[in-house]
Amino acid sequence: MKLYDEVISGAFLRRPNRFIAHVETENGVEICHVKNTGRCAELLIPGARVTLSVSHQPKRKTRCDLVAVEKGRLFINMDSQAPNRAAQEALPRLFPGLTLLRPETVFGASRLDFYLEQGEKKTFVEVKGVTLEENGAALFPDAPTERGVKHLKELEKCVLAGYGAAALFVIQMRGPTRFSPNWNTHPAFGEALRHANQAGVRLLAYDCLVTPDSMTLHEPVPVIL
Repeated sequence: MKLYDEVISGAFLRRPNRFIAHVETENGVEICHVKNTGRCAELLIPGARVTLSVSHQPKRKTRCDLVAVEKGRLFINMDSQAPNRAAQEALPRLFPGLTLLRPETVFGASRLDFYLEQGEKKTFVEVKGVTLEENGAALFPDAPTERGVKHLKELEKCVLAGYGAAALFVIQMRGPTRFSPNWNTHPAFGEALRHANQAGVRLLAYDCLVTPDSMTLHEPVPVIL
């Protein structure tokens, strides 16, 4: 799906803090908002080719958002808002026969990304965007995420309450051949994912077709725990 109305490219220079990046464009250095507060250390290296979305809103502090980066042969969308938008477009395909699709629905102590109904079947879905790739594997998370562990526990509670539940990992690139939890970075998330799977939470991972201005869920990728 189309995400951005206007994009330009440039070379990444530096990231003085997690919200801001400096990018060399054909019109000079652009100070950009980074639409991903994760570390992304393996992506944002000096000289990396990046894509910026351009905004014409006069009240913004920055004119552009950094939304994608090239890593070797991979073109990776790193906009943390893009996975939910792409997932919402794809959910009718992933869950055939939808009669209701509602984003941002509270269950227990969490606000889960989507609530679905397929007739009498009711399902909660939590979406996680994946930007880390190592040796052909897509990995999540790229930094410890207690919030992610909490969401998995809430999905288990959904199952106990009689709902369907799924964790959908949107791999923001085309190319990885498998998805796994990032055991080295956050083993507790890996254990929580394994436990959720055993408790009946569906684990789904899809790669994406990514262009400078769009991202669309493409094919399922095996989940290896």
